[in-house]
Amino acid sequence: MHKSYACFKRHLHTSALIFLIAGSASAQTSLPPAVEAVFNKTGVPTQSLSALVLPASGGVPVVSQNADRGMNPASTMKLLTTLIALEELGPTFRWKTQLFSDKVLGKENKESKDSYVGKLYLRGGAEPNLGWDKLSSMLRSLRQQGVRRIRGDIILDRSYFQPERPDVGAPQFDQYPDAYYNVIPDALLVHNNLTSFAIEAGTEKIDVRMNTPLDKVRVNNHLHFNDLPCSAWENEWLPPLVEIVNEAENRSALEITLSGGFPRRCKINNNINILDRNEYISRLIRSLWQEMGGSWQGQVRDGKTPASAVLLAEHQSESLADIIRIINKQSDNTMARMLFLTLGAESASKPVPNTMQAAETRIRQWLTRQGVSDAGLVLENGSGLSRAERISPQQMATILQVAARSNWNAEFASSMPIASLDGTMRRRLKGSPAEMRARIKTGTLKDVVAIAGYVRDINDQQWIVVAMINHDEAIKAKAALDELITWVAAGRL
Repeated sequence: MHKSYACFKRHLHTSALIFLIAGSASAQTSLPPAVEAVFNKTGVPTQSLSALVLPASGGVPVVSQNADRGMNPASTMKLLTTLIALEELGPTFRWKTQLFSDKVLGKENKESKDSYVGKLYLRGGAEPNLGWDKLSSMLRSLRQQGVRRIRGDIILDRSYFQPERPDVGAPQFDQYPDAYYNVIPDALLVHNNLTSFAIEAGTEKIDVRMNTPLDKVRVNNHLHFNDLPCSAWENEWLPPLVEIVNEAENRSALEITLSGGFPRRCKINNNINILDRNEYISRLIRSLWQEMGGSWQGQVRDGKTPASAVLLAEHQSESLADIIRIINKQSDNTMARMLFLTLGAESASKPVPNTMQAAETRIRQWLTRQGVSDAGLVLENGSGLSRAERISPQQMATILQVAARSNWNAEFASSMPIASLDGTMRRRLKGSPAEMRARIKTGTLKDVVAIAGYVRDINDQQWIVVAMINHDEAIKAKAALDELITWVAAGRL
């Protein structure tokens, strides 16, 4: 009886999906007049839009335009990655970063009780939010175990992902490779490899301060004043120059030169990816360890942690439920990519020869189990920061319907930006019927604007809204997507 009931449920689910697809044929093919009017003002053709609006509980769509056409979704693709991660890993999943030694502390130490002679191993577990403060807490744990002097190399173990350095040889996405949104993750990405500069200009002087604790790094300030407003401070910013300036005791110093124009009466923090990753970790560890009164004779090297290594310290990340709130509300590309790769690293088949391929296989298997077609779906990194990724509004809407039935719907829905309140929607739809009633993931690229999520209308009916515009001037039609959300929230008036 149990087996028959399961078969009946699968048949019912499949029938519902068939009804959804068939029902879209009878949906309104023309856009709501208010939405079309906004489009007409922009000059962007309505045929560049693919959209689907339907009840979250299922039923006939009220808008369906090119809904089965594969589109570049930009960051709305994060909804697929975060939902499947919740379903596959669970909301309490946590990543681990670990510090090991070659031997038990205090043994075979012929020099002094506070010295450790041998290798240390820093093993990454792809923690998406591994700030330098968390690394510092691990080092402090080592210091509290009595170690003051380290004599030996620190081995960086990134073997959780294969290949271990997916960033090496990766093509540049755009003309801003040092920007945070372009950081490609590895399994031991500390503080996203970002160096933070606080820049404050008055009318006579531009002050620069480096906030990241890095050993033997000097900053040359060659910034000059311009007449731009503070909001346009990036317009004349030039890529920083990084140089090795001297060598002493096998420890080279780095010099970072900042140049370009900067506005008067402007104060900003700029976080940029400009240093080699091993160089960054080495200088960060040395600086943090010295602040704790320690000394270190050695360097960082790539390698793997031996099975016999002794665990000294471990840091566990925030829960997956907490992490996806950052990913979706702030549209964090690096963390989304880390999560995508984690799906591959945590797949059942071991060892994983290629983490990216394993992640894609796992996602497609999940879609098949849920009865969601993967025809035409193109996955590259799961973040939407891609010119290749494709998904149709029909597929996205069906995924959102699955999410509405998920055990983890509360965690998933709470990760999405709320109109006029937070995340990437905090400045949109203020004073409209959609204010506080729409949970929408946004997506923006040079030639893409997109939305996907849930809208609760004035009659308290929940709707799924998915719309994607692919066009050279797509950004001009962003207001049309807001108008579509407003139309749904107003009860389709």
